[in-house]
Amino acid sequence: MRFLSMVRINENSGMEVSEQLMADMGKLMDEMTKAGALISTAGLRPTSEGVRVKLSGGKTTVTDGPFTETKEVVGGYAILEAKSKEEAIELTKRFLKVHGDEWVVECEVRQLEGPDFGCGS
Repeated sequence: MRFLSMVRINENSGMEVSEQLMADMGKLMDEMTKAGALISTAGLRPTSEGVRVKLSGGKTTVTDGPFTETKEVVGGYAILEAKSKEEAIELTKRFLKVHGDEWVVECEVRQLEGPDFGCGS
C-alpha cells in the first residue's frame, strides 16, 4: 500500500533548517529508500512563489501567493510504501523525530487510492 505523508509547517515560524538536520534527514531518507519504504520525497518552495488555481462555476481563477489567510501550509511530502496504515505512521514518526525538540511540525498521512500509473518515475 502507498501512503502520502504531507508535512505541515508554519511557514512564518522563523525556524531555519540546519546542516545537522539536513545530514540526519539525508541519512534517514537513504535508509528508508534502500528498505523500499520511501518512494519519493521533496520539500516545497514557499507559498510566496506559488499560485492557487481554482475552478468555480465553470471558470478558473489564478491567485498568486503568498496565501496570508493560511497559517499552516504543506511544506513537503513523502510517498511511502507500507504494509499497513500503522507502519506508515511509524515511518512518519521517524521522520518527525529527526527534527528534534525545537521544531513544531505535523504530518497528515493518507492512503493513496487507485492504480499506480508510474507518473514522474
